Amino acid sequence: MNNEVVLESAGTLHGQLQRGLGRAARRAADTSGAGEYVFDCIRRDPRWDFQCETRSLYYARLVVDLELPVRPIADHLFDPSDHSDEDEQRVVLALRVLGDLVRLSRREAAVLLREYAEEGTHWFDALDELIELRDPALTTGLATLVAARCDDGTLADLVAGPPNPVIESWAAREPRIAAVLSSHREAAPAVRRPGGPGGGDRSERTESELLDMARQRDDGAVAAIFELGRRRAPALLDLAEELLPQRPSRWGGAVCRALREYGPEVLPRARAWAAAHNGCEDMALRILARHGTRQDIPLLMSELRDALSRRDWSDAAGPIEGLGRLRAGEAVPLLKDSWTESAYAYLRPRVLTALTRTAPHTAEAYTVEGLWDCEEGVREIAAQSAPLTRETRIRLQRLHHDPAEEPEVRAAAAARLM
Repeated sequence: MNNEVVLESAGTLHGQLQRGLGRAARRAADTSGAGEYVFDCIRRDPRWDFQCETRSLYYARLVVDLELPVRPIADHLFDPSDHSDEDEQRVVLALRVLGDLVRLSRREAAVLLREYAEEGTHWFDALDELIELRDPALTTGLATLVAARCDDGTLADLVAGPPNPVIESWAAREPRIAAVLSSHREAAPAVRRPGGPGGGDRSERTESELLDMARQRDDGAVAAIFELGRRRAPALLDLAEELLPQRPSRWGGAVCRALREYGPEVLPRARAWAAAHNGCEDMALRILARHGTRQDIPLLMSELRDALSRRDWSDAAGPIEGLGRLRAGEAVPLLKDSWTESAYAYLRPRVLTALTRTAPHTAEAYTVEGLWDCEEGVREIAAQSAPLTRETRIRLQRLHHDPAEEPEVRAAAAARLM
């Protein structure tokens, strides 16, 4: 089976479903063949960033709303390629969709999760999904299988986290699971020694001493960098010019994190970095996005335009946030393009925030669409600000009462309905 993703045009229903856009969820019921597009997205996970973006609830809701069967998902999970494909990404989204279908009261999806946990190559992911459902009735009889397949390390991964009734039920039946669970609960968290490596109380060091420590490139250097950042020491800006142009390192990353403590006082240096192209441009852009003034709008616009042309969606995040904070009305066309074209759904909460600040009237259509978006951040913002109409009230009621919805979204929807 070919699972290679081809991102379709954002003007097509298929392309909009791949991006998780709310407009696609609203169109799907009136479009012939929409179900096959939904299944294609489940089979060929279209997310640009697997770690940040969410799609499972979005596709599960479409399966429910379009009254689609779960059999095509089963056919994908149990395709013969499952026995030879070592990449768990082939099945992760499908398993999560099944989990959300169970939360949406499609209980037959739980049967498929169990079957894949028993027979599938990536059985651990299915087990993890069943555990997240927190319903022992769905996992009766699996304790023996879990104990047989999992070594102590894998069991420790399964039982980690807050108390879970599924784990409790397994522990009651399998001594090995009970022993690992007991060990997990008894283990005391490691206590980090004050000061850590590098010795001494860094708060008593001079800035010059801290700078010397930071240049040592050892474990103590990171703590020295953070202390310089806490003090908002100008010396850290000099260190940034030394470290950031080099290849990525833990010390350069520490400098970037420490510079978050700084405020508008670093704008002159950030503007100089942006103009000089000396290897500090990325940090300069973050500072300008967070603290820049209207004089920085042309640069932020240029950076956003360039990121969109390169389809580098992560590079678009900072300029979007900065333009929204500055209420740059001239950026609205670029923001609208970002919303529609981006393959990075995690970008859309930033875009919607920027639109509501820069062009509230224009943003209304996007807040309505956002009530159907795949990203919970978008749905929360939309629930807080979408104009109240008969359609949006019905949608807000569904979001409020949906047990599969995130608590923050449910709370925002409830607040609007009061």
